[in-house]
Formats: sequence, C-alpha cells, structure tokens
Amino acid sequence: MGAARRKPLQNRQVGSLFLLWCVSVGGAATIRYSVAEEMESGSFVANVAKDLGLEVGKLAERGARLVAEGNRLHFRLHRKTGDLFVKEKLDREALCGKSDPCVLHFEIILAEPLQSFRVEVRVFDINDNAPVFLNKEPLLKIPESTPLGSRFPLQSAQDLDVGLNGLQNYTLTANTYFHLHTRFRSHGPKYAELVLDNPLDREAQPEVNLTITAVDGGSPPKSGTANIRVVVLDVNDHVPQFSRLVYRAQVPENSDNGSLVVVVTATDLDEGTNKQITYSLAENPEAVLRTFLVDPQTGEVRLRGPLDFEMIETYDIDIQATDGGGLSAHSKVLVEVVDVNDNPPEVTISSVSSPLPEDSPLQTVVALFTIRDRDVRVGGKITCFLKEDLPFVVKHTFRNSYSLVTDRSLDREDVSSYNITLVAMDTGPPNLSTETVIEVVIADINDNSPVFQEDSYVLTVRENNSPAVFIGKVHAEDLDLGENAQVTYSLLPPKSGDLSVFAYISINSDNGKLYALRTMDYEAIQDFQFVVKATDGGFLSLSSEVTVRVVVLDDNDNRPMILYPLQNGTLPCNDLVPRSAEAGYLVTKVVAVDGDSGQNSWLSYHLLKATDLGLFSVQRQNGEIRTLRQISERDPMMQKLVILVQDHGQPALSTTASLNILLVDGFSEPYLQFQDPSKHSRKVNPTTKYLVISLAVLSFLFLLSVTVIFIIHLYQKIKHRDKFTIQEHFYDDCNFPNNLVQGRGNGSLSQPCPYDMCSATGTGNSEFRFLKRFMPNFPFPHATGEVKTEDDSSLPPGSNRNRSRGSAGHDRIGDEYM
Repeated sequence: MGAARRKPLQNRQVGSLFLLWCVSVGGAATIRYSVAEEMESGSFVANVAKDLGLEVGKLAERGARLVAEGNRLHFRLHRKTGDLFVKEKLDREALCGKSDPCVLHFEIILAEPLQSFRVEVRVFDINDNAPVFLNKEPLLKIPESTPLGSRFPLQSAQDLDVGLNGLQNYTLTANTYFHLHTRFRSHGPKYAELVLDNPLDREAQPEVNLTITAVDGGSPPKSGTANIRVVVLDVNDHVPQFSRLVYRAQVPENSDNGSLVVVVTATDLDEGTNKQITYSLAENPEAVLRTFLVDPQTGEVRLRGPLDFEMIETYDIDIQATDGGGLSAHSKVLVEVVDVNDNPPEVTISSVSSPLPEDSPLQTVVALFTIRDRDVRVGGKITCFLKEDLPFVVKHTFRNSYSLVTDRSLDREDVSSYNITLVAMDTGPPNLSTETVIEVVIADINDNSPVFQEDSYVLTVRENNSPAVFIGKVHAEDLDLGENAQVTYSLLPPKSGDLSVFAYISINSDNGKLYALRTMDYEAIQDFQFVVKATDGGFLSLSSEVTVRVVVLDDNDNRPMILYPLQNGTLPCNDLVPRSAEAGYLVTKVVAVDGDSGQNSWLSYHLLKATDLGLFSVQRQNGEIRTLRQISERDPMMQKLVILVQDHGQPALSTTASLNILLVDGFSEPYLQFQDPSKHSRKVNPTTKYLVISLAVLSFLFLLSVTVIFIIHLYQKIKHRDKFTIQEHFYDDCNFPNNLVQGRGNGSLSQPCPYDMCSATGTGNSEFRFLKRFMPNFPFPHATGEVKTEDDSSLPPGSNRNRSRGSAGHDRIGDEYM
C-alpha cells in the first residue's frame, strides 16, 4: 500500500520537473533549459526553433547541428520541427557527481550563414538513490567507566543525491544507554554521534546492539541502516588526548604519493599497555580512505593517492588515537588542496568553413571554437593567437567562445591551403599552452587571364609548302585551376576588316598549333601578321592577345631571266666588234634577273660555248663580255657565244643566252644583222610565215607607240637644257624596272635593258659604240638630206669613245640616253 502511494508521488515529481523548463536569451546568446534526470530516451525538452525565433524548417535549411562541449552529446535535434529531445537516459550522479547544480553545455551551429548559439541544460536531481552505510556492522568498544555525555562518532551514510534528496537525518532504535546527535561537516555529508546517557555496566550488559537509520529528504524518503555493536570494556581510567582538536594543512595538488601532510599527536596518562597509543583513520568517506593514510605509530598523515583540485578542494579527515586499554579519542584534520596550474587550455573546434573562396571579403568567419581551462583560480586569463603570420585573426565573441576570421585578402595562386595553428595559453605560472591545427583549403575563382609565353611570335614557313602544314604554335598559361585554367585559342579578324588572313592560317583551339592552309609564294607575299586570342574557361572568362608574324622563306623556284640579249626565238642579236679592238675591250654585257631573293638571286655568268674559246671571256659577277686578246685577221668574222647564267640556290637553276658577235673593220659598214646561211637553205612553212608577219606588225605598232612617248619625254627634257644639240641616234626607253642590275666597276653597263650593237666608221682608236634598246635606228637627216655617219666630231663634248681609255665614256653615254 505504501509502495503504491510512493509511485504516484514519484511520477508527479518527475512530471513536474519535466514540465519545468525555461529559456533565457541574453546578450551572450545563451539558451537555458531544465530537465529532470532519469528521463527516458526520446523525451521532449523544448522547441529550439521557436526559442530562436525561427520558422519551422529553417533549422534544416540552415544546416543546424549540435556540438557537445565535451566528448559526448546527450541530446538530439529534430531539424524539421525544431524539437530538442533527450538522446539517452540522463543520470545526474554519473554526469556531475555531488556537484550542484548539474549543467550540461552544448552549442547549436547554423552553417548557412555561420552562426552559433550556446545552450545550457540543467539536470535536476530526483530521489533515486537511498543512503548507504559502507560498514554495515560497525564495532564500538567503550569502557564501562566512560563518563556520561561522552560522544562516539559514527560512520557517515553515503547518498549520491543532492539537495533535499540527499541525506537529511539519522534515527536510532530505542535503548536506555545512548541517543543520537547529528552533526554537520564543513565539507561532506552529515554524521551522527552516539551520546552516552546512562553509565555502562559490563557485568550487567557486556554488549549493546543498536540499529542506526539514515533518512534522505525525498518524497517518499529513502533510508539505509547499519547495525552498531557496542562492546563494553573493562575500566581504563584515562582516555588519549590529542594535542589539537583540529589540525589544518595545505597540500599542492601536484604533490607526489607519500608526501607528508601533517603529524598528529596524542598522549595518555595511563601506564603500561594502556599508555601505548595507535593511530588510525576512523570512519571516513571512501574518497579520504583512497587518498590518505596514517602511520599507526608516528601519527604521520601522508598522501596515498593523487590530488585533483578540480575534483575535490578540501578533505575532512577523522583521526582516531587508541590506547592499549581500548580507549580512543578523535581529532579532525582539515586538508586544503592548493590549486596549481597543471591543466593546459582545452580547445574544442565547433565548425570550419573549408574550402574557402579566395575572393572572400574581410572578416569572413572561417571557424568557431571554444577554449576552457580547468585551472580556474591560478591559470589566469587565457590568450589565443596564431602561431604564424597568416591572413587570419582570432576574435573573442563571448565568454570562452572565439571565431577565426579573415584579416587580409586571399590568393589561391600564392597559397592554395593553410594549416592554421591556434595557440591557447594561460598566464600560469608556469605558462601552459595548447596548439590546435585547422586546415583551410582555398577555393579557386577565375581571377587570372591567360598569359602567353612570349610578347610576340615570329614563325617561318618555306614557300611552296604543302597545304595544312604545321608551322608553329603559341602557348598561354593560366594560373587558375580546373575550368578556369582551360585555355582555348582563336584568330581575331584584323581591325582593317580584311579577312584574307583566315585563308592562309588556321589554329587548333585546344593546343594553339598553327597550320598554313595554302601554298605560300614568296614572290607574292613575304610576310603577314595576325592576332591570336587566348580565352580561359571560367564563368566570367578572361582573355589575352598576342601578335603572330609569319615570315615566308624563299625557295629557289625561279630560273634566271635574260633581259639582254633578247632571246625571243627570232633573229639572234648581233654585236659588232672592230677588228682593231685590243685585249680587254668591252664587247657587250649579258643582263639577267632572278625572281627569288637572297642567295637564290645571286647570279653568276659562265662562257658555255664559243666559236673561239680563247678570244672572249665573261666576267663571272656582272656578265660583261670582253676580249682576251687582240683580234687578228685570221679570226672568223662571225663569233657565236652561249652564256650560262646560274643562280646560287640549292639546287642551282640556270638558263642560257645565245648571241652573235661580228668582227668588222669599221662601224660604217652596214652589219646590222647577220643571217645564218644554214637557215636560208631551209624551206619556210607558210603558217610560220604568216605568224611572223603578224608578230612583226604588232611589234611595229608597239614600238611606234613607245617611240612617240619617248620623243615627247625627250623633248621636255631638252627644253631645260641650254644650247644642247642632239646629233646622235636616239632610242626609246624600254618599259622595264630600273636598277635591276647595278654597274660593277669601270666599263660596266648601268642599265638593265637589252641592247643591239651599232658602230660607225672611223679609225680603230676613235670609233664609239652604244647599245640599242629593241628599237631600230632612226637617223636624223641633215640639211642635205643625207644621213650623217657617227664619228668623233658628231658626239657631244666629253663623249669620246676611245677604247684605249677604258669604258668610262661608254658608261656616260649610256647614262645620257637611258
């Protein structure tokens, strides 16, 4: 019946404590709740979302989670509803021992954005533990002569509950000798003393049995009992007396085992065995018995186990001195544990934001953590700082909570990750510190443009190349990562709008390789340039440009072209040489050009065939044909020469020029043309005859037009000259580019056009000659209507063609009429 009544009362007590919860949100952003111990797993505590002022479901959206301050989390959070539940049954005694109040700490972390709330849950005690006596049958030996009112301390009962649920009182079974007197310790549970009310008589009753009951203040109360056996001893007149009623000592918590705490002394006025005193630890709590011991003979109290100020700050030790007759006395030893700085700060990381974008603004929260130091009295103020100079800084948020924030801008290309060492240090002495490493990876953003390896590129391609031939590549590197570093290449259209470059060049967008799309011709284009653009693959792509110049290299693909003597397949060109010419006489000059450039256009002249190889020579560099010796009467009148003109390419290309040289006695004889007798004997094809006539008519019309233009040009030139009379033959200027062949030394020709040789009668030393350009001679008629022959008297001043003086005069005449 009593048990039935106690059960509803217990349920009501648990229910009342379960319903008792409170929320206090202050400036420190701390939420406080209260629960009763022994609540079943899954029991509802509170609605966190409502207390935080958040809508239902916001906790899930913001990635809410619980972070325990210690190593164990006793609650769980339903993120969708915001309800906080008990994760496992709570045992206040296991969690906090005798500490009251019992408070559990944890944090609620919201990830997006990063935010932290501190939560304190107070666990209220329920009466779930009954008082217990460690010694169920204590033995007391009391002499029969013990004076009335003597007190005998009894063992304290142990009750794990606290407050009203802890030990409250002791009761003793009814007897005629003793009554109980309950006393309080400054530190520790209540204890009872037996007080002698009536004198003992060993002969009447040698042993007294009592039952002591310890009762707590729970509803309903719980109790524990012990049976006390009192043995009445024979008379011992004197009881040992301690030198002090209370001994006090201070012991540092880091003292070694065996360290001396205090020495107690007691004396006895009796003699013999009744005077011999032994010391012992009387009825003491288990923590005292575990930590201290006393020497039975000397009374030295020493350490038996380690001290921990953070667990127990003071000890109340009951020392008993017993003489040989069985009489005993009691004294107290109060031991104060002195706190020393023996615990380094403890760092608990709550949350870390990694990877961290490199463009994160200043004061971005990187991590949240808490620091706790168990040495609350001697450790002093805790300082937290970074071990190295990094772009981060530690900020104190509230109480023992801190945050790690960015202090400078980040650049992944300089540092891709950081191992941040947090140092938490107390003020000692000695200074103790804890190092904690936080790894933060820096995430890449597209903040670097591609960079070409060179400021500009110059590529070469040889002409006559195959289409789609590889000619080179450009390369750009991007310091970013992933897609931000993937570079693609493209050709930019010229600013002029001319898109012809796309017909010459293509580029591989993936690797920057350049290809020539068509065959290059150096004679058509020597070089060209274009712009290549490199673009990365970032979301907001960045790009850079570089100029590429392509130089076309010349190949020896053009044979030398003979400009003079004209090789037109008709009548060969004839040059006249007077038989009076001496060795070194300039006969004529072979003029040739090459469409190539550089070494491929360097020409050399060689005498390939000749009627008399010992009569003429060809200058290798300039193609001048000169006599090797003086002409004799025995030399044939007609000399046929074949000149080989060769360039210096690899391989070398060449062509030949044929010309006829007539050896004459004077320039007055009409040796303008020489017909090969062998050709007259051939029969002329009528078709060839008509073709030749047509070509002759066309050539005549062309030459007539050129002659008229030249006459007009010459007339305008003569008007600006004073008293200059032209009595010489004149010729039309040919329509060829100037300066194709430069004069080389004395006696060389200064113009590149092909010429025919004309001569005049006179002595061998006074005749002169010049080259005629494609046009027939048109002599100026004199007043008599006769054609005046060319001699020294008809030349302008300074135009003497005396061969004995070299060919300088010849060069001046060429310059005058060309």
